[in-house]
Amino acid sequence: GILAAAVAVIGIAGCQNNAGGTPDSKKPDSPSQSTVPKDFVKIPGASIKGTETWTPSSNVFVSGRVLDIKSFYMSDHEVTRAEYKEVMGSDPSTAKAYDKEGNELTEDKVGKNPVTDVSWYDALVYCNKRSIKEKLTPCYTIGGKTNPDEWGAVPSSGNSTWNSAACNFNANGYRFSTEAEWEWAARGGKNYKYAGSDNIDEVAWYTSTTHDTGTRDMKTKKANGYGLYDMSGNVWEWNWDWYGSVTSATPDTGPSSGSDRCKRGGSWGDSAGVEEVAYRDYHSPNFRSRVTGFRIVRSAN
Repeated sequence: GILAAAVAVIGIAGCQNNAGGTPDSKKPDSPSQSTVPKDFVKIPGASIKGTETWTPSSNVFVSGRVLDIKSFYMSDHEVTRAEYKEVMGSDPSTAKAYDKEGNELTEDKVGKNPVTDVSWYDALVYCNKRSIKEKLTPCYTIGGKTNPDEWGAVPSSGNSTWNSAACNFNANGYRFSTEAEWEWAARGGKNYKYAGSDNIDEVAWYTSTTHDTGTRDMKTKKANGYGLYDMSGNVWEWNWDWYGSVTSATPDTGPSSGSDRCKRGGSWGDSAGVEEVAYRDYHSPNFRSRVTGFRIVRSAN
């Protein structure tokens, strides 16, 4: 996590009140817009020294934990029902879909809403299948293979072979964010409690704005500082990391083992507290629910 002297250092606006110091943000490469994948935004990298104080406080950026977050591309929206169906052939969602006015959507009109009922295992398959479809290098390997057609059926319960999936973080295909990448992106360079505001109603579809009815179409609330929508609310988003207590010794990619995978961001059926950028949750990797989906990222190196 040591920043090379040749790299220009700029302060992140949102961390200027950090008593312990400011994370070093690596100057973006200033790529032409055409190099950023469609509907993705470039998230600046950061060298986090573990001496910073975070507002709101973090259980991931903890004292003494040195992190080197490389710049990456993150989808500005959660994977939609249409995107999932295009790659996987079917839409597993059981949550009802609504537009921003609260009108229920049917048939093809549900396509712009986030997919639900996707397990962590299901999302691994989606990522590699989409990578292969777009002629990118798949990130995930299970049993020595990167083609999900050779992985066998998606497990409906915990599975040691699938749990030992490996991720090539240098590949240019699609993957989950790590928990540190997710929280860094959700904060958007600001000190807001929620992703993009201290006023939850501006940025989140949650129980008070959905009345527990279902998902809402994407990108209809305000984006955060990095141009990301629905990082608070709409559906929970799986992360790569095993869930566990984070200490100064926890690797950048999270604990080396566990029984549950992290998920972040809250959902349309949750109260305000869990929509906060620092809130952590978890479930077994085979878990599916009508409030859980995912978001994808790609390496920018």
